[in-house]
Amino acid sequence: MKKIIMVLMLMAPMATFAQKFGHVDAQAIMQAMPEFIKARGDLEAQGKEYENDLKAMQDELQRKSEEYDKTKSTMNATKQQETEASLQQMYMKIQQTSQDYQNQLGKMQQEKIAPIMNKITTAIQNVGKNGGYVYIMDASMGIPYISQTLSKDVTADVKAEIQKIK
Repeated sequence: MKKIIMVLMLMAPMATFAQKFGHVDAQAIMQAMPEFIKARGDLEAQGKEYENDLKAMQDELQRKSEEYDKTKSTMNATKQQETEASLQQMYMKIQQTSQDYQNQLGKMQQEKIAPIMNKITTAIQNVGKNGGYVYIMDASMGIPYISQTLSKDVTADVKAEIQKIK
């Protein structure tokens, strides 16, 4: 009985070494994908459009504010209050529009990037299942050290799997 326990204890570390671990750079994979490049371009174009809209609104506010400063001394008190209220409303509208644009860009980013991340996750899972890996860690998530002898870089395998998924 003691011999059986002794043999099992000696075999346990060997079973541990037989497990396969992998790591992948999902960020590099994503940045190389054509659909990510297109999504990033779409987001940048939309962001530029929003930026131009806000700039036009700010320029209009600046113009009206300067006009008010020049004519303020000739206005009666009621007209001054109306103009100041109008300028304040314009300012608040710019602030609200900026917030709305940020929210819309965030939503657009989520809608465009989520399917890409799902594709990468599916590819990693397929490589893990097909390769018999216990874990595949994403090295782009800030893992400070990965043993190159105990963990295989499966980035190329995941890229190949993504090509199959298309």
